[in-house]
Amino acid sequence: MQTWVRTLIAILLALTSLSAISEQVREQGVTDTEIRIGNVMPYSGSLEVFGAIGKAEAAYFEMINERGGINGRKVRFISYDDKSDPAAALDLARDLIEKDNVLLMFGSFGTPGNFAVRTYLNDKQIPQLFVASGDDHLSDPSLFPWTMGWQPSIREEGRIYANYIQASYPGKGIVALWQNDQFGRELFKGLEDGLGDIARMIRVDIAYDIADEHLDTHVSVLKRSGAEIFVFAGVPANAAKVIRKAADLNWHPVFITNYMASSIATVLKPAGLENALGVITAAFLKDANDPAWKDEQATKDWQAFVDKYNRAGGKDDSAAVFGYAAAETLAQVLKQCGNDLSRENVMKQAESLENYQGSILLPGIKISTGPWNFRPIKHLRLVQFDGRTWQPIGEVLETAFSNAQK
Repeated sequence: MQTWVRTLIAILLALTSLSAISEQVREQGVTDTEIRIGNVMPYSGSLEVFGAIGKAEAAYFEMINERGGINGRKVRFISYDDKSDPAAALDLARDLIEKDNVLLMFGSFGTPGNFAVRTYLNDKQIPQLFVASGDDHLSDPSLFPWTMGWQPSIREEGRIYANYIQASYPGKGIVALWQNDQFGRELFKGLEDGLGDIARMIRVDIAYDIADEHLDTHVSVLKRSGAEIFVFAGVPANAAKVIRKAADLNWHPVFITNYMASSIATVLKPAGLENALGVITAAFLKDANDPAWKDEQATKDWQAFVDKYNRAGGKDDSAAVFGYAAAETLAQVLKQCGNDLSRENVMKQAESLENYQGSILLPGIKISTGPWNFRPIKHLRLVQFDGRTWQPIGEVLETAFSNAQK
C-alpha cells in the first residue's frame, strides 16, 4: 500500500512538473493552435507607400497558415495603422500588448515610431523583432536587449555610396538632397563619414521636409553648383519628382538614391524609366524582374505569391518584397522555437540565426545574428538601373557595422 501511495505521489509530482513546464513556455499570445503577432504600419499619412510592407507580411502569414502554420500553429498577424504618427504608434503598441495579447511585436515601420515604443517593450521584456528601420540605435543590445533590427544600416549605406564615389569619380563635385529627419541625417552622416577628408567635395547639401513643395527649386539650385554626382535620401514620391525634374532641366548627373526610394513601381516608373536610366542604389534583395533570377524557384514562388495575394503589392514593388523577406525571417525564428514559445526563447532563437539564406536575398548576402549582433543583414550590393531592371556593380560589400560586431 505504501509503495502504491508513493508511486501515486511521484506521478502527481511529475504531472505537476510537466504542467509547470507547459505554463513556463505558454506566454500570452500563444495557444495550442495560434501565435499572435503585433505590428504597426503607416497605411495612411505621409509614409503610406511603406504600408505595402505590412500588406505583404499579412499575405505571407496567410499563405503560411494555408499550408498548416508554423509547427502546427496558425499565425494571427494583427496590424494597425499609426498614420505615420509616433505617438499613435505607442498607443497602438500598448493596445496590441494589453488588449490583443500578442506574443511579440514584429516588423513595425519607421525610426520615430520604433523609438517611441522601444522603452515600453523593453521594460516589459517583449520582443521587438526585425523593425523596418536601418537606424543603428535600433540594433543596440547593450541598451535595448529586446529590440532587433533587420535591414542593413542606413549610415553604412551612406558610407558605401561615399566609397563608390571616391573609387569611380575621384575629384568630382557632389551635391546632396536629404530628408530632414533621423533617417535623412543618418544617411547623410554616413556619406560624410565615408568621404572623410574629401567631404569638402560636397558643394551643396539641402535638407528638406517630407512635405516640401519646393523640390523643383532645390534641384535647380543643385544643378547650378556644377556638380557631377547627386545623392538623394528620402521617400519614394520625392525621389520620383527629383529624378523627373533633373531630366526636365537637362541635367544628367550620376544619380544615387537610397534603397527604400528605389522601387521600380513607386519611383522609377513615375519618374519615367527613360529619366531613371543609370540611377544607382545599394540593394540586398533580388529584383524579380531581373532575367538572371527567372529560372530560380524563389522567383517563381514570389510571382505565384503576388498573383494569388493581390493585396501584397506588385512584383516590382520593393516595399512588398521587403515585407515578404522580413516575414520569411520571422517564420524561420518561430520554427526554430519549436514548442517553446516563451518570449525569452523567441529572442534566443532570433539571436541564433547562422548564415540563414532567405529566398530572395541577393546571392552572397545571408543573415547571421548573435547575442551582441543585432543587425541581421550586414551586406549590400551596388546596383544600377538599365532601363528595365537593376544590374549589379562590383561585388557584395560588407559594412563597417558588420566588422564592428565581430
